[in-house]
Amino acid sequence: MDAPTDGRRPAVIIDDVHVEYKVLATGKRASADDSARKLMQRRRKTRTVHALKGVSFTAYEGDSVGVIGSNGSGKSTLMRAIVGLTPTSQGSIYASSRPSMLGVGAALIRDLSGERNVVLGGLALGLTLDEIDAKFDEIVDFAGIRDFIELPMRTYSSGMTARLKFAIATAREHDILIVDEALAVGDKTFRKRSEARIRAIRDNAGTVFLVSHSMQSIRDTCNRVVWINKGDLMMDGDPDEVIEAYEESMR
Repeated sequence: MDAPTDGRRPAVIIDDVHVEYKVLATGKRASADDSARKLMQRRRKTRTVHALKGVSFTAYEGDSVGVIGSNGSGKSTLMRAIVGLTPTSQGSIYASSRPSMLGVGAALIRDLSGERNVVLGGLALGLTLDEIDAKFDEIVDFAGIRDFIELPMRTYSSGMTARLKFAIATAREHDILIVDEALAVGDKTFRKRSEARIRAIRDNAGTVFLVSHSMQSIRDTCNRVVWINKGDLMMDGDPDEVIEAYEESMR
């Protein structure tokens, strides 16, 4: 995609990024301990997985970038590299501020109540107790768990848990937010609220990456789409054009 002509600044620059890692032939990822047991491993081969292959693009302030591709295409690897959780083997990633990643696997403490998790989650985001108190009702109502907020989270359904995670994580402003499949949970009403919140973050000059298998969510939320296939960047551009090409390739 060409640089915007409206003066927006780059938020994330991904420059010729490669990610490679070694896995054992059994499927177990190789570790430092394996080298200490060479005799045990002589009959077990390793192979190199090239998860990302020279991916380059720039995301700008106010962009909402949909990231699509089949399972194993490298989408989540790319997002983890942007956040800094996965090191690049080659190339560089530059960000104007620290990216935040929201996934349905975000940690909450099951034995504590929803109320306590809201407090702890807010503190982890850098909010003060006064700020958490001011946002508490909004978080609870957004997640739709008012009647269950005092119960331990182990009693919550997976959908309730995921809604609360999303509500906590988006309670503060983000300059760069990565949302990985979080909109796949909940009913249609919650998905619409979630999409509206992502658009609000984008409209406040934030930059959002949305990884999703829901092409409708991508269309409703994103102003551009990046298609990754087997580690290669296939297309980057208008959502309808990229999604049409992607769906055609799947037929």
